[in-house]
Amino acid sequence: HVQLVESGGGSVQAGGSLRLSCAASAHAYSSYCLGWFRQAPGKEREGVAAIWTGGGTTYYADSVKGRFTISQDNSKNTLYLQMNSLIPEDTGMYYCAASTRGGCSALTQVYFQHWGQGTQVTVS
Repeated sequence: HVQLVESGGGSVQAGGSLRLSCAASAHAYSSYCLGWFRQAPGKEREGVAAIWTGGGTTYYADSVKGRFTISQDNSKNTLYLQMNSLIPEDTGMYYCAASTRGGCSALTQVYFQHWGQGTQVTVS
């Protein structure tokens, strides 16, 4: 059974930082790609960042490059998203997801079979 549980969301002022965590079951962590996605109110869900679990190669949406960092701790089966220099446009529900079918480089949502429940990030 694949489980993904996000934490670390909250409210922060513009310019601040947050670190999101995603605790993954061992089965999920054997996936090819783990990613973060977000959905702002009234907007479609979009890819934020992704990482190949084997090699550690990372991919980012243009809107977060230089501000967000995705990383993984294999010993803890945990995925992280360090978010710095936050802006109001970063507000949304952030989801952790796992894919065994690729989709990493283009943050292609349809390839991600497993999703967490999400954690809310609000930047004011």
